[in-house]
Amino acid sequence: MSRARSDGTAALERAGAETVKRAVQLDVESRFQESLVCYQEGIDLLLQVVKATTDEAKKHRYRQKISEYMTRAEDIKKHIEKEKQDGKYHKQIRIEENATGFGYEKLFHEYLTEIVSEVWVEDPYIRQVHQGSGRSQQMTVLEEIKQSLRNYGVTLSIEFSSSIHDREIRFNNGWMIKIGRGLDYFKKPQGRFSIGYCDFDLRPCHETTVDVFHTKHTKKM
Repeated sequence: MSRARSDGTAALERAGAETVKRAVQLDVESRFQESLVCYQEGIDLLLQVVKATTDEAKKHRYRQKISEYMTRAEDIKKHIEKEKQDGKYHKQIRIEENATGFGYEKLFHEYLTEIVSEVWVEDPYIRQVHQGSGRSQQMTVLEEIKQSLRNYGVTLSIEFSSSIHDREIRFNNGWMIKIGRGLDYFKKPQGRFSIGYCDFDLRPCHETTVDVFHTKHTKKM
């Protein structure tokens, strides 16, 4: 039992050390949002180490490190908040060809806060079969989605434009996301029973760039 506890603590130490190492690296590269997430995860792991170990010297050492990381994490939070208030926040995510792990939840979950009540999506190029090709088919598909969303208390409004060129998603909490390929950045699955058909985190992607901005006021499109 003691050996198992020791092995578990050692595993936590390694995971914590690697996570805060990654946090520092991202911090140096000015990738502050990603760095903050790693600092928070690393701190949580190191707190578990402090709780699990009986070595008082180790407890003291890790408490000092945790205090330093918490201070830096708070500084990053303030920096990010200032950039948001000044309308200067910008984060870029590069999705490589055939990369996986970039489902919609992965990209959007941290921006869909509890105050979000409206989302605006612009996509100027929808014609593929899986997107609902043809105006008549598009309306049939979109109407079905509209009715389905209504069952969950969500209202879908649709407008067509002949002048839209940009692809972007806006949330009414100030976040704006631009994806080079729009929402259709996933590759076609090999078949209905292949891994990734339903779980987009497991589906290979086309190469694209995701830019995230924050503005103090998001105008309705």
